[in-house]
Amino acid sequence: MTLPSDGDANGEAVARADDKTDDGDVDFGERSHLDADGKPRIVERHLIVPAELAGLRLDHFVKTQIQRLSRTKIQVVIETQLRRADGYAPKPATKVAEGEHYIIRREAKPEPACPRTFGIVHEDRRLLIVDKPAGLPVHASAKFYFNTLARVLSERYPSEPELQLCHRLDRETSGCVVIARDREAAAYVKQAISDKRRTTKQYLAVVIGQPPWDTEHVLDQSLRISDANDGTKLATVKVLVDPAGMEAITRVQVERRSGPYALVRCTLVTGRQHQIRVHLAHAGFPIVGDKLYAHGDDAFIDYCDEGLTPELAELFVLPRHALHAARITVPHPDGGTVTGEAPLPADMAGLL
Repeated sequence: MTLPSDGDANGEAVARADDKTDDGDVDFGERSHLDADGKPRIVERHLIVPAELAGLRLDHFVKTQIQRLSRTKIQVVIETQLRRADGYAPKPATKVAEGEHYIIRREAKPEPACPRTFGIVHEDRRLLIVDKPAGLPVHASAKFYFNTLARVLSERYPSEPELQLCHRLDRETSGCVVIARDREAAAYVKQAISDKRRTTKQYLAVVIGQPPWDTEHVLDQSLRISDANDGTKLATVKVLVDPAGMEAITRVQVERRSGPYALVRCTLVTGRQHQIRVHLAHAGFPIVGDKLYAHGDDAFIDYCDEGLTPELAELFVLPRHALHAARITVPHPDGGTVTGEAPLPADMAGLL
């Protein structure tokens, strides 16, 4: 099983100019890895040796920086893609020294198609709030580099090198993401978001079934990440309800009912991994399209291994989980608060 990843690719940069799409079109990134002449872009990753890793073999140092690579793959990378900043071609057994600068350069590869076009729901001189489409990863991973929100932001705002995402959403989740336009704003907003009392996040979800709640209902079940002793095939991936876990509280309000589904608004009191998805599934009302918590380990593994087959598409109903970051309110670095609201996307509205 190869799990999807939204991990960060720290230190990577790309040596080419922006590519653009026609106004009004949705760019799905099929050619995002190519330059204006149709040739693969060159992706660079810069590795600086810190004091605590000085003296390691080069291959062991690279492993600490790019943990997803196998030992065999690291040998190939060193031989074919890696050079010291002065141009020297080291061997895998070379001992690294503090402050040394190594550069990995490779040709960009085609990436899975996903919507790279997003809307702006708030903009001022220090903050942006964007409406991220479902399917667009926030940060780079093994499969995604150019087709990420971080990369598209750098293309859309090439004169603003200090843009920083202040939090993240899962790739399948759509909706509001706050972007700071300078370092001080980024530090301020990130701190405010980490303190849940200063930030309000509301999500809309389409769930299977009809929750019996006519007024706001509180889901208060502690959560923890699964381990090898839990009997799940997805240890360290799946999140479980456990009274001994970390406190997790979600306030839920039913907003609309339609046939087999209901639209619920979820306000986070805490912000644990997969919190809304686990809480709703545990209450008996999993989110439409939630491969992991609505359909179980085997369906999730099949999706990871085989992609969205016709059989899985019929089972899931929606290609992504029907979860949308609809509203966020954060303190503004210049004082007061700012709120962004992203409308319910068409795929979720179509279920209702």
